[in-house]
Amino acid sequence: MKSGYTLPVFACASAIAALQHLRHSNAIREVELDLIHPDQKVQIAIEQVAKLTANSALAITRSDPGDNLDLTRNTPIWAMVELNQGEGITIVGGEGIGQRSDQHAAIYAYAQQLILTNLNRLLQPGESLRVTLILPEGRQLAKRTSNEAFGVVEGLSLLGTSGIAQPLSAPDQLEQFRAELQEKSKRFDTLVFCIGENGLDLAAKLGIDRDRTLKTANWIGSLLVEAGVQQVKSILLFGYHGKLIKLAGGIFHTHHYVADARQEILTAHAARVGIESSDLQAILASATAEDGLKYLRNLGREIEVYTSIAQTIDDRAQHYIFTHSEATVEVGSILFDRARQILVKSRKATQLLESVC
Repeated sequence: MKSGYTLPVFACASAIAALQHLRHSNAIREVELDLIHPDQKVQIAIEQVAKLTANSALAITRSDPGDNLDLTRNTPIWAMVELNQGEGITIVGGEGIGQRSDQHAAIYAYAQQLILTNLNRLLQPGESLRVTLILPEGRQLAKRTSNEAFGVVEGLSLLGTSGIAQPLSAPDQLEQFRAELQEKSKRFDTLVFCIGENGLDLAAKLGIDRDRTLKTANWIGSLLVEAGVQQVKSILLFGYHGKLIKLAGGIFHTHHYVADARQEILTAHAARVGIESSDLQAILASATAEDGLKYLRNLGREIEVYTSIAQTIDDRAQHYIFTHSEATVEVGSILFDRARQILVKSRKATQLLESVC
């Protein structure tokens, strides 16, 4: 299967092409850029480029995620650059780029690093650059994502920790993740499992060693067992509460096609800590796990409920590993909410976090 590139790569390529065209007014068919992660240079095709004013230009690429089932395939990515006197590069989110809950554009660390690194090399002393990124189809495509569950509205995120978009078909995806785990288990006794890119990004912001992190997607159970087989000593589970909560119910493949039961699990733990029956009914009737969390927050009971959930995740994950591999592995869990704020850490997670940062 063919790998492709993540959205930040195409956004960066558009910006490079726009700046080059602004300087030289020549037709540009492709540009070279440094992916940084991984450490390699690639050629990206440019669809269109045009000068807008004496000091601004626009370029367009199209997303190619390779053989991934990615809803952004072939979507256009625009970058408008404005060259002025001064110092530095300003990156702005235009139409179709999502807005985070803190009112900043959803252009995350890797995308910013990619653009700043590649464009700084092209600027001359005394020049400043304003880069406006635009996804004309972003607002519509975002309706088909879970962005709003993570506090991103009105568009897509430029998210990711790598420029390469690896194919994520089911059997091949699992084998790829297992191979990565086997390699990392030779170097580290403690690994950090993140379900998706949101977890990877937040883990990096917390100072968790990037080399210890492993993206699991929905294959948590299989990878927990593989960790046991590879004699990993401890695992820190790090993820959005609406996904990790399933492990507290013994569901170790987290795709919603396999099983859900999130509200039922949340309600059971609310009952465990003594929440009243009428409130339990309301939690059970919540449309999403996030709505259930909101209800608990209004009661002021979310910490005790999620502490119970996190401890159960630890216990069940450890038991699951032992049952399928006969290995004893310590597990700690950190759950965060849609605002990417840590909701709760289990006792073991608090200990493990110090060792992986």
